[in-house]
Amino acid sequence: MDDKFEIQSSTDENDLCEQIKTACEFMEAVYANGHYLRVTVHRHWSKHNPEISGKIARPKAYRWYLRRELLKLARRGAKIAIEKSRPRVDLNSPGLLKTIDESDFDMTRKKVFMFGPERSELSIKRLEHYTGTLAEDFQRYVLLTNYNMHMEAFAETFPASTGSTETNVQMPTLHHIADDNRGISIVNIGVGPSNAKNLTDHLAVLRPDAMMMVGHCAGVRNHQEIGDFVLASGYMRADLILDESLPPSVPITPSFLLNRALAGTLDDLKLPYRIGAVYTTADRNWELSVSRTQNHLRASRSIAVDMESATVAANGFRYRIPNATLLCVSDKPLHGQPKLPSEAKTFYGETKRQHLRVAMTAIESIQSQYPDGLPNSDIRAPEEALLEGPDTTVDDCF
Repeated sequence: MDDKFEIQSSTDENDLCEQIKTACEFMEAVYANGHYLRVTVHRHWSKHNPEISGKIARPKAYRWYLRRELLKLARRGAKIAIEKSRPRVDLNSPGLLKTIDESDFDMTRKKVFMFGPERSELSIKRLEHYTGTLAEDFQRYVLLTNYNMHMEAFAETFPASTGSTETNVQMPTLHHIADDNRGISIVNIGVGPSNAKNLTDHLAVLRPDAMMMVGHCAGVRNHQEIGDFVLASGYMRADLILDESLPPSVPITPSFLLNRALAGTLDDLKLPYRIGAVYTTADRNWELSVSRTQNHLRASRSIAVDMESATVAANGFRYRIPNATLLCVSDKPLHGQPKLPSEAKTFYGETKRQHLRVAMTAIESIQSQYPDGLPNSDIRAPEEALLEGPDTTVDDCF
């Protein structure tokens, strides 16, 4: 097997498509034979950073992403070289953690891929462990929930979904698989910000086009009712879990385009909702120290309390993944309506299908408007390159 493959400049679209296909097959073969890949891109249009390079692992897991991004670059005339790099690391190696330590990792530095190959390797393995599904089965749009009823509603909507292969996985997952990974995946991440960080840390390696938290919340305003929806315009990060990685002073907002699609869907279905700040806490029993929490709610003007949304959004910002929050008010503890077994059971039964319907309809709208992925310039550093070319569609190629 050759150790290097170069994508040649061409004005023939079919030729470029065939070269990209061959490049992906080359990468997968080299990886299967025990080596990582180095991708080097020379961008003639870049004045300050004409050449960027980086190493990748498990290319088959995100083949759709590599095909799309390499084609964008090739269309602009970039010179792309792919070659065999160092041998794959033993994930049981004592030195692994030092190799993947991101404590001083510059997320804004120009590079072909955001993560090093060892980090990618480990994250993909962990993702498969937690979800009980192959990384290759993850689709471009990922819903995150912490309720099995949402999983049931998803399975009813997409009866042919591929699911976790074992019953005792920590984060059950379903994939509605479509060509070129254009479908939707849903993961039951469980409760709390630690779980939300865990899943999104590893999911980020697969470079999904978007992720959306679909959960329940406590409504804290008088004019909210049980069953009303909440769209986050921002977050009060009381979860604290990412404070060392991302200073709390950094403003975190959801994707405007995702929020617009969600609001449009809710309007079309004539469903009540409010847009405002979501207060995310790590304390499930925040009601037991309510005076302190109320001070935070007043200061932030929050309209809802949950345990995952700000964590998902913060990691989405860190890893350049467009994200949004679709919550449904399940209780109003500040107004004498705490979450109790009988009321909760009735609420869950009445809202689970409707909740998923809103999320999936919004995603279908986004898929139609942006078939080649959501623009993400608002969550990228200035001039940052992530195998990035112009926003042109690649549907005809694959």
